[in-house]
Amino acid sequence: MDWRTEYKKRLTTAEKAIKSIHDGDTVVMSECAGVPRTMVKTLAEHHADYRDVSIYHMLTLGDGECFAPECSENFCHLTNFLGANSRQHVWSGRGEFFPAYFKDIPGMLGKEIACDVAIVTVTEPDAFGYCSVGLSCDYSTAAIKKARVVIAEMNDQMPYTAGGTLVHVSELNHIVPVNTPLPELQPAKIGDVEMAIGRHCASLINDGDTLQLGIGAIPDAVLAQLGDKHDLGIHTEMFSDGVVDLVERGVINGSRKTLHKGKLVATFLMGTRRLYDFVDHNPDVALFGVDYVNDPTVIAKNDNMVAINSCIEVDLMGQVASESMGAKQFSGTTAAKGTVSRIVAALKPGTAVTTSRNDVDYVVTEYGIAHLRGLSLPKRAEALIAIAHPDFRQQLREDYERTYKNI
Repeated sequence: MDWRTEYKKRLTTAEKAIKSIHDGDTVVMSECAGVPRTMVKTLAEHHADYRDVSIYHMLTLGDGECFAPECSENFCHLTNFLGANSRQHVWSGRGEFFPAYFKDIPGMLGKEIACDVAIVTVTEPDAFGYCSVGLSCDYSTAAIKKARVVIAEMNDQMPYTAGGTLVHVSELNHIVPVNTPLPELQPAKIGDVEMAIGRHCASLINDGDTLQLGIGAIPDAVLAQLGDKHDLGIHTEMFSDGVVDLVERGVINGSRKTLHKGKLVATFLMGTRRLYDFVDHNPDVALFGVDYVNDPTVIAKNDNMVAINSCIEVDLMGQVASESMGAKQFSGTTAAKGTVSRIVAALKPGTAVTTSRNDVDYVVTEYGIAHLRGLSLPKRAEALIAIAHPDFRQQLREDYERTYKNI
């Protein structure tokens, strides 16, 4: 059968497509800029039709209508990452957080995480009937393969990306055509503090390095300081507009990469329309599932790999917390506008350690760089206190004497 015939048979409306969701099902939704916004809104409008439906997602851009309090009796949200529109939902008990490595999610679908229905955003099909999941590959393609029912929100504004993003129309049970603007993430405001951190981080990056970067003001500030570097590469969970600037200037070209030479490798993308237009049908961009991109054995195939990430707190032993403030899950960064120190004597009780003290090489603040690798605990504390905000250094010394000195 010609794929066009199959395609036409699968065309439907959002209202009809959601009828394939049954009470007790678990729905897996694509995330970030790939969130199926029309389907989310439609589900929220018909929330009263459902009972005991779980919705798995990670970071969800857009309005997140399904998080509304009136939907809480019908939908339970499951996630291993909290964003701005889901954080309060979980804190109030209307959703559930579970700890898991992002890389493990594709393998958990259909097992630890039920996957009855997958709702994903895809592009229009190419000449051979293949659609791309566009900006959100991560676990979307795995969900498509494991779900009982696949609902595809086919958005003609979604950019077409290659790598591991392609699915055939025959894999989609219901196709809902839409013309919906994609959620955009505007560049973060970069201040003097971020620029200082960016300069310090840039001093640790050499020509030919392959970079992993997070998102926000500090990664953007790092990128802004790399204009004098050469032949940088990208192998990262995600990238945004700042990478585009350096590609256009020839700074990032991937020519020295030892894995996927010349390719910008990621698992999802978030940014402005400029980024989305840049990656659309761009042969130098390759998106793969997060079980591949974030696999340490894959990452290790990149020579001269440099990973730069923000955090919430670092204690004087070098333990890094990037997920929670005490037992309260946050999945973000904050320093309360300079009224508290990110460098602390000890992490708050219940805090999840994201990166162990054994793994951290450098800690960078606007006041300098602490190279922790190989340092004893007392020397680590000394190095970290030296790059803390001056207002907190004396208190940190006193806390160190009290907490660690006689252990």
